[in-house]
Amino acid sequence: MKKLYATIGLFLASLLSAQVPQAFSYQTIAFNAAGAPIANGNVSFRISILDNSATGTVLYTETQTKTTNSKGLVNLNIGQGTATTGNFGGINWGTNTKFVKVEMDPAGGSNYTNVGVNQLMSVPYSQVSKTVVTGAGQGITLTAPNGTAYTLGVDNSGALSLPTTSSSNSSIPVNLYFYGSYNNFNASAAELLRNVNGNVKIGYKYMSANTQFKFIAAQNSSAQIYGSGNQGTVVANGANLNISSNGFYRINITTYGTTNNIYLENINPLIYLNYTSSSNPPQISATTYNASTNKFTINLNGVTSANFTGFKVNLPSGSSANNYPEELGDNLSDASFDVGGAYIMIPNLTSTPKNFKIEFNINFDATGTYTITQI
Repeated sequence: MKKLYATIGLFLASLLSAQVPQAFSYQTIAFNAAGAPIANGNVSFRISILDNSATGTVLYTETQTKTTNSKGLVNLNIGQGTATTGNFGGINWGTNTKFVKVEMDPAGGSNYTNVGVNQLMSVPYSQVSKTVVTGAGQGITLTAPNGTAYTLGVDNSGALSLPTTSSSNSSIPVNLYFYGSYNNFNASAAELLRNVNGNVKIGYKYMSANTQFKFIAAQNSSAQIYGSGNQGTVVANGANLNISSNGFYRINITTYGTTNNIYLENINPLIYLNYTSSSNPPQISATTYNASTNKFTINLNGVTSANFTGFKVNLPSGSSANNYPEELGDNLSDASFDVGGAYIMIPNLTSTPKNFKIEFNINFDATGTYTITQI
């Protein structure tokens, strides 16, 4: 299998005069079919920006051919390649989440293979989009050091309306962090809630009964703190929230207009099978969790090449009306989870039924790793 491991943490925005980025860098290591780095070789790429999901509308596509270094490392400036679809400068970074899809031909031609789709997080665009007007009638949102948002507007005569108070007492920042008594309310160790789309933030964590928690606008103790308001809302300087029982929790903040509702659900990750039509599908055991290792275990029994074509880990939304379940797959077959990733396969299956133990951990941002062991 042709592989390419993308170091997503090395997105770097190239900003000019506080405008929407005209390019951002993307650093990768290219591997050949044997799994060895392609040293000092010409490798071609097709890169696409997708809207709202890993299978969303293609907003922009470009191609590039680059030469790797002696370690197989290559740097791409996405936005400066040869455009084949759309216009990089015309992308509205201020609406919906964006995903980057990378395809590669290790021979330097145009026989591209999909090697990964990943969500662009706050870098490179969201910090810019917060302060750039992207449509008529919109104001510029300015965020104070304590996380409070203020909106600067302009009327049809060009007169500015300078804010003196927060634009909304119930507004929350784009980036919001989670912390609590489990880490002694240490702001520097607060964990970033993942922005799923324009109005949903999600995190996952095992917590014991009577854990107290809040939210904070940045990883420093002077940032604005958010807690519980009336009727399950999140507001500035609100009260502590409390965990009633031990469990693996899905923390979900969903914004409806100016109201930020919090949904806290004790969930149980499940295996979702993609099995072929069969009277004897694989049997799935109950999910167990080991708090000391932070690992879940699920057994699959009676797996054959005829009744199994992959699995995903399902993270249910719980019983709330805010139904937004997520599934974890693996786009690169590297034993690491990707939200919305491809089905995970078990190699070397035959017609003889086999039993497997699947162990995995799930981090706050829904990343994680897994192992599959025959039992």
